[in-house]
Amino acid sequence: MLTKVFYDEDVRIDPIEDRLVAVIGYGSQGRAQALNLRDAGVSVIVGVRPNGPSWRRAKEDGFEPLEIGEAAKRADVIQMLIPDLWQPEVYRKDIRPTLEEGDALGFSHAFCVHYGLIKPPEEVDVFMVAPKGPGPRVREEFVAGRGVPSLVAVEQDYTGRAMDLALAYAKAIGSTRAGVMKTSFKEEVETDLFGEQTVLVGGITYLILSGFETLVEAGYQPEVAYFEVLNELKLIVDLIYHGGLTNMLESVSETARYGGLTRGPRVIDEGVRKEMKEILEEIRSGKFAEEWTGNMEASRRRMKELVDEMEDHEIERIGEQMRRLMRAGVQ
Repeated sequence: MLTKVFYDEDVRIDPIEDRLVAVIGYGSQGRAQALNLRDAGVSVIVGVRPNGPSWRRAKEDGFEPLEIGEAAKRADVIQMLIPDLWQPEVYRKDIRPTLEEGDALGFSHAFCVHYGLIKPPEEVDVFMVAPKGPGPRVREEFVAGRGVPSLVAVEQDYTGRAMDLALAYAKAIGSTRAGVMKTSFKEEVETDLFGEQTVLVGGITYLILSGFETLVEAGYQPEVAYFEVLNELKLIVDLIYHGGLTNMLESVSETARYGGLTRGPRVIDEGVRKEMKEILEEIRSGKFAEEWTGNMEASRRRMKELVDEMEDHEIERIGEQMRRLMRAGVQ
């Protein structure tokens, strides 16, 4: 049985129309959601650190930004849209002291609540609306009259109306135009982290690097290797996105189809599956969350080291040159 998907006609916006929403943070998701809420007729204010880039951008967009604590104090729905690592301190200092009975605390990622870094009081609703796309796309699709799908969940339903509020919020940012599915905080965060680490960010990045290095070490031109393992990836992903894996397989040559289906399992073998299962267990047990947040300075330092290594990789230098040449050719 397929999961129920909620569309515009299934959801009423009333539960959010008489609420004041404070969007905390004005980065990628914060800006998109605040603008969409405002355009949908929802009363929305923005809470950010004073006089920084986000403060200035919010003013440019027609908001009168407030310091985070003041915004939280005024609102009765508080949507946390700042990075995971910052949320616990901001919550403790600026949000928790302002919460009153019947308020609602919202998130777009369940990380801090699920792993106990934020522990809301019992007398508030706790919900999540997680758009399955980056902030700029959430805004672009809304303006175009479409939407980005979202997951919605309720972790704490003090008022008995938390899910109605979550769905109304999802409708206000345009997600019910595309479809909204119910989930849980646990399911959202564990599947999200797993997807990022093993496929979308970690898996695909190191698959590309391994393919590139194998070809170059075998004596092939790095420019040709770049085209074969990275540049053409977008074409394949677009085919999958628009019609699924079978659509992609039917769209490539028979040689590519046979070679991919017979050799792919040798690359993504049982050893890879074993590592995926271990990574999933690290996520489910909280080991990854502890590693990432237990010593934030060390974690961020390690992350920077890894990014620096990536920037120095030959594929990045070749890629920059090839993208510049291809743009010049198009012009």
